[in-house]
Amino acid sequence: MEVAQQETLTQAAEKQAVEVSGSVALLEALITEGVDTIFGYPGGAIMPIYDALYDYSDKLQHILVRHEQGGIHAGQGYARTSGKVGVVFATSGPGATNLVTGLADAQIDSTPLVCITGQVFAHLLGTDAFQETDVINITTPVTKWNYQVTDANELPEVIAKAFYIARSGRPGPVLIDITKNAQIQKFQLRGYTPCNHIRSYRPKPIVRQQYIQQAAELINSAKKPFILFGQGVILGGAEKEFQAFVEKSGIPAAWTVLGAGAIPTDHPLNVGMLGMHGNYGPNVLTNSCDVLIAIGMRFDDRVTGRLDKYAKQAKVVHLDIDPAEIDKNVKTTVPVWGDCRETLPLLTAAIQQKTHPEWLQQFHDHTKQETELVIEKELNPTTDEMTMGEVIQQLNEITRGEAVIVTDVGQHQMVACRYAKFNNTRSNVTSGGLGTMGFALPAAIGAKFGTPNKTVVAIIGDGGFQMTLQELGTVMQDNVDIKIVILNNKFLGMVRQWQELFNEKRYSFVDMQSPNFVALAAAYGISGKSISDRKDLPGTLQEMLNHKGAYLLEVMVTKENNVFPMVPQGCSVAEIRLK
Repeated sequence: MEVAQQETLTQAAEKQAVEVSGSVALLEALITEGVDTIFGYPGGAIMPIYDALYDYSDKLQHILVRHEQGGIHAGQGYARTSGKVGVVFATSGPGATNLVTGLADAQIDSTPLVCITGQVFAHLLGTDAFQETDVINITTPVTKWNYQVTDANELPEVIAKAFYIARSGRPGPVLIDITKNAQIQKFQLRGYTPCNHIRSYRPKPIVRQQYIQQAAELINSAKKPFILFGQGVILGGAEKEFQAFVEKSGIPAAWTVLGAGAIPTDHPLNVGMLGMHGNYGPNVLTNSCDVLIAIGMRFDDRVTGRLDKYAKQAKVVHLDIDPAEIDKNVKTTVPVWGDCRETLPLLTAAIQQKTHPEWLQQFHDHTKQETELVIEKELNPTTDEMTMGEVIQQLNEITRGEAVIVTDVGQHQMVACRYAKFNNTRSNVTSGGLGTMGFALPAAIGAKFGTPNKTVVAIIGDGGFQMTLQELGTVMQDNVDIKIVILNNKFLGMVRQWQELFNEKRYSFVDMQSPNFVALAAAYGISGKSISDRKDLPGTLQEMLNHKGAYLLEVMVTKENNVFPMVPQGCSVAEIRLK
């Protein structure tokens, strides 16, 4: 059916019912929801939707990825940088199952996605038809909500619910599986209304004023308070509210990997990164503070280390939108349920203006010790071989902390998170909770579509790059202007580090041989260069950033360099190692 010239079918349907197919109704719903970009891969069971999409090329941009996993990671990157819901299309069977890793990644990192999968005809369900899988049961554990549509009449309401659930409260991925008959079926479309309420679903808990007051009393009486902040601040759009709270309270604040950028890295009260490879002071002094204020973070094991030795001396205030996170891992003294954009101003108004110079100095003292024993050697090495840290440092100097940094998973991820500067929110895109190798290249593609006016740099290890390198084809076809930096140490570096420290250097299957990455990029029409000499680093980084279009830079770094500090698994945060 042809699209109305002066108005969308949805607008026309608000005046009178319009007969459309399920596929057209879906695309009209996406437009009404403000969708501009779809990442996907066609196939037999989703072909009617793609046929309808042919007539919507002026309204919906479709990016053809090279693998469905690449599509969903691109959707994640788009969502993380734009703040909008990422949209992904895939067909049935293997197309749908290829989304599972990305769904799990988005679920644990609270990334809003709506994934549309095609499915076999409804009358074939349960018959083991060609490319049939029970995608609903397969994806139930890794989605916030999923639903199978077998009748086109359901589509407007289901899609509206999908977007509302994906973006509201604690965000997450939603999957809608649409049978082929529902895609083809004609029905009377009577308008499309975005959803803002679902009975029994309360995405924002009621803010309880008594808990605000109790939290304020604890904070006002604290001698050594400490703030831990996570991605919840960013997801809630509460960066300004959070900075106001930090500055009025005068409390040192440390970030989780996904919380980076909620306040600028160089803010005087930002004392560094938490976690297994975080900064020395924030980890050690967690076990010295008297009040611990956790904001939009979930106390995962990489932050807490050994739970029975974590902050036992402290009273804990936990601000979170998800009541399930309260008391899940760390016992809370005062729970503050709600959206931090609502709760933080209330708490800021209730606390006293203070400074904590002596307490803050303890963090600075630990930073000085870490700098002498770890940071100086990493950023200014005396060896001939380059370190990952100095590459990130040089990149910082050129980009001035204004670039979007997308990292894969491994040593380079921890080094980038430790040493990169994040002056802006939504500028650190990485796989946090799931730790998905292969994430960075497709996520960087999505990140660029989410923030087309920013420089997007993907920092990737030689191992992770080879998991999704086929997405260079997407970069080529859509002229995606991303900068790819491969830090090549010829090892699966993080696993090798553990084998060195805890398995007597028994390097079991971590030595990695790689292709000629520059020649590979050239095969896709992407410019590139490989360097191994320190003197070439600044000029080549500048060349990469000045280049119009995609660029791949391989930097050969030292093979057996370890990321420190490190909290060994099974140890407390106070047992963090500097070497």
